Amino acid sequence: MMAPAAGELGVHLRVLVEERGGSAGQVVVDAPVGAASDESALRALVAPADGAAADVLTFEHEHVPNALLADLVAAGTPVHPGPDALVHAQDKIVMRERLTALGAPCPRWAALPEDETAARVALAAFLEESGGEAVVKTSRGGYDGKGVRVVTTAQGGADQVAGWLAGAADGGPRLLVEEKVPFVRELAVLVARRPGGEVRTWPVVESVQRGGVCAEVVAPAPGLDEADAERARQVAVDVAEGLGVTGVLAVEMFEVAGADGPRLLINELAMRPHNSGHWTIDGSVTSQFEQHLRAVLDLPLGQTRATAPWTVMANVLGSSLEELTDALPAVLAAFPDARVNLYGKGVRPGRKLGHVNVSGDDLDEVRRRALAAAAMLRGEQPATDPETDPSPEAS
Repeated sequence: MMAPAAGELGVHLRVLVEERGGSAGQVVVDAPVGAASDESALRALVAPADGAAADVLTFEHEHVPNALLADLVAAGTPVHPGPDALVHAQDKIVMRERLTALGAPCPRWAALPEDETAARVALAAFLEESGGEAVVKTSRGGYDGKGVRVVTTAQGGADQVAGWLAGAADGGPRLLVEEKVPFVRELAVLVARRPGGEVRTWPVVESVQRGGVCAEVVAPAPGLDEADAERARQVAVDVAEGLGVTGVLAVEMFEVAGADGPRLLINELAMRPHNSGHWTIDGSVTSQFEQHLRAVLDLPLGQTRATAPWTVMANVLGSSLEELTDALPAVLAAFPDARVNLYGKGVRPGRKLGHVNVSGDDLDEVRRRALAAAAMLRGEQPATDPETDPSPEAS
């Protein structure tokens, strides 16, 4: 999804892909194959024998060895976000420690000892202080609901994560425990920052999770007053500046009801273009993908104003269709206002295969159309028969 923006700006992308037929390999010509953890592949990416050295190295996920990135920086390759910042998206304990030091709003949390017996004792104490329920997370490697488990005293507490505790004692990812936040909804703020210090944020959005995976994003977040939205944006800016982030940063937050209005608690960070920002491709003056390129190249940042009162992104999570493109004639005929983005991935249950953006003036109608179009791409019959449901242009 960064390729169109790069082409428009005249930026040459060279992308390290895990397999030739993967999503990026289908659209980027200069796409050598290799793993992000492969030192030789990464070094060849930034300084190929038969091509120009890279002006900057950036990422679409955080699973790149930090020590290797530090070596590349020392050798003169600009890396954005830099390894000192990226580690906060790679390790949740490091993230929580730094955010707490910055005074950023976080759930109550604790790092569990590596020793299994000591960890069981610490987890039992945390559960007792938290009303018998808490969330245990692996410090590294988790995403889209993976590496996260709710544990309760009533169901055995530490026994529910016995494998993780043993793994941590054996040198696997360390564990942390957090209070189970009684949130009203989840919000996300995208912020872009360039090395020169310029910062821009997009409107605060509401994200809807199903099974630990983002299913919908509504921009802007409905019912969030401007003072609270500005507070959320300022939290995100403070985090970006405090961690020294360059590029796009997604700050995912819990909105919690409070006596004096909603409270915000930071849940997760992602230092890259993020699912919560896919709406910007069609709903903002500057998409998160173009903005990320501008930021890591230290170019002036683009306007982040929304281009419509409402934009809803609906993810296509799995499908009963062998080829999602088989549904395109029906989807595009029924919803000509929908912007469909398919990722060229093989179909499997729950996999993010694409998304649909719809913009307009009426939130209920915009949301209905986005969800119905995504449902058709999953091979489902939409709630309303498209043949009797004219598009806004035809009504």
